[in-house]
Amino acid sequence: MNQLFIYLAHLQSMRTSTILTIAGAIMVGAVVGFGTAPTQHGGPGDTTAAVVDASQAMLTDAAVTAHIKRRREPQAGDHWAGCNDARAVGTAPIYRGEPGYDETMDGDGDGIACEPRPDA
Repeated sequence: MNQLFIYLAHLQSMRTSTILTIAGAIMVGAVVGFGTAPTQHGGPGDTTAAVVDASQAMLTDAAVTAHIKRRREPQAGDHWAGCNDARAVGTAPIYRGEPGYDETMDGDGDGIACEPRPDA
């Protein structure tokens, strides 16, 4: 009989411990959720837009570094003295039909001027 009381007391403490753990998790979740909830765009404390902007900038930088994206898209009126100028601005490679494309900068005639250099 004594062991039954010990067992019941143990079950009660486990139930209390579980309830306290769940209540604590709910309170932490509410505090964290409230603290990170987006505010109205442009209002005081609006960090959401800043975080999104920073994330987009990081992804763009990574894509440029990996030669997946150009730092600057070709624009009407672009004219480059050579590929080094186009690369310096971040417009290379330049595809046939895009502003700034010049056959003299397309060494192999494949329609892609100022292709990434193998050593870059």
